[in-house]
Amino acid sequence: MKKSPALLLALALLGGCQNWAATRDAEAPAAAQAPTTPPAPAPPVVYGSFTEDTLYSLLTAELAGQRNRFDIALDNYVNQANKTQDPGVAERAFRIAEYMGADQSALQTSLIWARTAPDDLDAQRAAAIALARAGRYDESMTYMEKVLQGKGDTHFDFLALSAAETDPATRDGLLHGFERLLAKYPGNGQLIFGKALLLQQDGKAEEALSLLEKSPAKDDEIAPLLLRARLLQNLDRGDEAVPLLDKAVRKAPEDKRLRLALARTLVEQNRIDDAKVQFQVLLQQNPDDDELRYSLALVCLEAKAWDEAEGYLNDLVERGAHVDSAHLNLGRVAEERNDPQQALTQYALVGTGTDYLPAQLRQADILIANGQAPEASRRLAAARAANPDYAAQLYLIEAETLADNDKVEPAWTVLERALAQFPGDSSLLYTRAMLAEKRGDLAQLERDLRNILQREPDNAMALNALGYTLSDHTNRFAEAKALIEKAHQLNPDDPAVLDSLGWINYRLGNLDEAERFLRQALERYPDHEVAAHLGEVLWARGKQREARQVWGNALKDQPDSPILRSTLLRLTGSEKL
Repeated sequence: MKKSPALLLALALLGGCQNWAATRDAEAPAAAQAPTTPPAPAPPVVYGSFTEDTLYSLLTAELAGQRNRFDIALDNYVNQANKTQDPGVAERAFRIAEYMGADQSALQTSLIWARTAPDDLDAQRAAAIALARAGRYDESMTYMEKVLQGKGDTHFDFLALSAAETDPATRDGLLHGFERLLAKYPGNGQLIFGKALLLQQDGKAEEALSLLEKSPAKDDEIAPLLLRARLLQNLDRGDEAVPLLDKAVRKAPEDKRLRLALARTLVEQNRIDDAKVQFQVLLQQNPDDDELRYSLALVCLEAKAWDEAEGYLNDLVERGAHVDSAHLNLGRVAEERNDPQQALTQYALVGTGTDYLPAQLRQADILIANGQAPEASRRLAAARAANPDYAAQLYLIEAETLADNDKVEPAWTVLERALAQFPGDSSLLYTRAMLAEKRGDLAQLERDLRNILQREPDNAMALNALGYTLSDHTNRFAEAKALIEKAHQLNPDDPAVLDSLGWINYRLGNLDEAERFLRQALERYPDHEVAAHLGEVLWARGKQREARQVWGNALKDQPDSPILRSTLLRLTGSEKL
């Protein structure tokens, strides 16, 4: 039988499978005499260790995968892994099973792969994790130990993979396995690192950090040090992470991971100038890395180093990297320089994608703030025509920008037109509800919010907005409280909801509860409206000095806040402290 093109294609696709070679006998000479006895049945044609049926089955699996029929691909590969006991086929079957989340097939094929490739550490890793996921922790530990005893560099990635994206039960089982291995191999750095990762995944940052600090990593073990720094940052102890990383960078100045971690930690610590220095060194060491170039541009923006930021952003445009983000931020630089025309030019160059809507918003805001509302409307209409998928969001941008510039009626007209085109759109209805409040039309506000809630009863934003409005503008306090409490159940840490909870309790006379919720809200989100509310509650409780402190701090950030000024005037008789 000749080798068909289909079989050759199958062999090209099956990268992990064994090589093949034809093993047929040479053909008989043309002049050979006819046999005197009937010939025996021909054995199946074999290519390497695979029969033709196996090859066709695997080819079918590959073609099915190309057509997104992963169920067929998985079924064929699992069957052939069992049939052939070939490590390449088993590995391919395992990868497909992992991709599909087919845990039982992943376990079955990982065990075949591990058994038939005993020196392959990836195979042993796969079996250990699949067994742990199945709750077979003693068996999992056996494979972990094989990895631990493997020759050469066994890497930390096995232990990292063990910890990542697993369920609590699996992590608990892995932890027990690690602890038993640590009893057998005390002080083993890989096990300590893996256990710390599992503890971090379980939300036990303090315990993970303590474990790493009791068994410091060697100087050349980067991963444990990076984890330790990350844990410190997560525990709001980033100031301790900086010297740790700085010392490591001094010992290994060319290590990109360490310097990048230091730079990012400095940003999180708001040490922008120091972070800029580290990013500059990184870019010098990695001149072709445009991710670093973009990060450095952003750090320069944060440091208000406009000239430097502009230079890096223009470099990105010339290099064809992060082009839309570069134009968006070049527009920001132009705005900071009070050059609205240049800002408009840059924003107009931003294409569709993540940065498109922010660029449209900035254009609209610049034009409307400078008395060019018709031009803003013309540009947004053109954008809607060119990009109909963004039409609803572009209507929102137009309406909200008009409203923010005290053009309430034109904003209302835009929303009416938008809702005629997109009836029932929740974002448009919500925006119209907020605008209705500005117009003093509480009935329309309630209709729009209830329209949203009729179709989305768990829309926390609509629940909170309606509850707060009823608490602030009506005496329907019981109804308001029920709405806000439901929003709180859905989003317990949302500062807007906490503010509403505080306000409805104040309206009901529950001053202790009101103060508690408002303090939580202000801690999470130091907003002028929340400060006005907390100050009023403190005033009502006889804590006038603290109330004035709260208002004073808020006025430093927003001296023209109408709610702060009106609250001060109502309670103290003056808009000034």
